[in-house]
Amino acid sequence: MKILDNIITIEEVKEIARNNFGSLVKAVVDVEKKLIAIDAELHSDLEALLIENNSKQENLWGINLYPDIEDDDFLEFDSMINIRPRQGNKSRSVDSVETQKEIIDIVNKWVKR
Repeated sequence: MKILDNIITIEEVKEIARNNFGSLVKAVVDVEKKLIAIDAELHSDLEALLIENNSKQENLWGINLYPDIEDDDFLEFDSMINIRPRQGNKSRSVDSVETQKEIIDIVNKWVKR
């Protein structure tokens, strides 16, 4: 479990996947600080790590990365931590298209495919 401090390659993401779920890597993105925490069994563990490092919960969104998929399905917006009716997000997805775009941009900054 770590907060990325260097750009990682898709090969590194594939290695993380092989060591855990096989085909996916769980990640949490801080849209305010433009950070990503990766490599945990639960999104909530990554969320806690980011909060311990001064992130605000309302800026954190859980995603899954599928490193063997090359198209837009590489990134999946699906996590229990995303359910937050007080922010208008009533699903496990990320309902705001604007927030989705922010997350995609942050992932593309940190993960080189």
